[in-house]
Amino acid sequence: MSHRPRRRKRPKYRASPGTSPGTLVAPHGALPTRIRAIAYGPNQHEEVEIGPDLDALRQLRRRFPVVWIDVTGISDIARIRALAEMFDVHPLALEDVVNGHQRVKVDRYPNHMFFVVYMAEDDEDLGTEQLNVFIGRDFVITIREEWDRSLAPVRQRVAHTEGRMRRTGTDYLGYAILDSVVDHYFPVLDIVSERLEALEDEVLERPGPALVARIQGVRRELNALRRAVWPLRDVIGELMRLENEAVIAPSTMIYLRDLQDHVLRVIDLVESYRELAASLMDLYLSSISNRMNEIMKVLTIISTIFIPLSFIAGVYGMNFQIERSPWNMPELTWRYGYPIALGLMLAVALGLLLFFRRKGWLGAR
Repeated sequence: MSHRPRRRKRPKYRASPGTSPGTLVAPHGALPTRIRAIAYGPNQHEEVEIGPDLDALRQLRRRFPVVWIDVTGISDIARIRALAEMFDVHPLALEDVVNGHQRVKVDRYPNHMFFVVYMAEDDEDLGTEQLNVFIGRDFVITIREEWDRSLAPVRQRVAHTEGRMRRTGTDYLGYAILDSVVDHYFPVLDIVSERLEALEDEVLERPGPALVARIQGVRRELNALRRAVWPLRDVIGELMRLENEAVIAPSTMIYLRDLQDHVLRVIDLVESYRELAASLMDLYLSSISNRMNEIMKVLTIISTIFIPLSFIAGVYGMNFQIERSPWNMPELTWRYGYPIALGLMLAVALGLLLFFRRKGWLGAR
């Protein structure tokens, strides 16, 4: 039997109060830093692993028009700072990279743009991972804590000689990265949809206290997705309103409109699933209430049946003396008085059951 691995504990991002802007402190529990460079042009492509020495990046930058530096793990602050100095990344933007849990945004600097978006993770918890993207005239830098499959399609497109990717600049690469991040929300939302359908069946068939925690878990995941996607709509809209063509070319604007459409579709799905999750909680409470009403109805019917039976048993349980008067329950002297009393009780019970059934209080008419 296979079990899914437990999710790794997130590193704690916390800077000391009062530190100067641009101070970089490695978060506790961060993964080792790994740098990969993908350089390409119309007719050439090269992917290399960058070691402690960053001279290989300078050579790639001289040889290729576009260099994509993909960084995972932010424990090695010295290497990340050296990388930022090489590409003239602003210290405030780099501080947002190291101090995670930033809001989704886009910041413009003199020689580059800085994005903060969140990648959806289709693991057991359906969490999100912060992705930091720097876009300059001849470079794109992506920094994240863990390796994620969201950027794998972009790397495959860069490796292929055919297609638009090799003939475009960093603006189109940045669009492709954002588009891949947004597209990976759809399979995650498919998982959410399947979970909601399974929960709906259980609520209708087997409602129980354990369902409350599971429904709340799905609602918490949807709220996290909503916080990650809703601001992205404003980020794409701000990019489309940029007048500076030094980074975003006019030919890329049409692709940004398509990306905005994808973001709106994701938002619609998230909102509809949030409403469905909320309705599941209402459905659960209604199911529990209906079950309680059914139980109370059965108990009431049983009590109603036993009321006349108790009356009959009480009457015949009184200690009358038939020697004093023939009216003092003469049936106590009957040979079959006891079976007749039991038969009377059975007849009354069956009559009440038939009456309840004809009224529709006990099953169908």
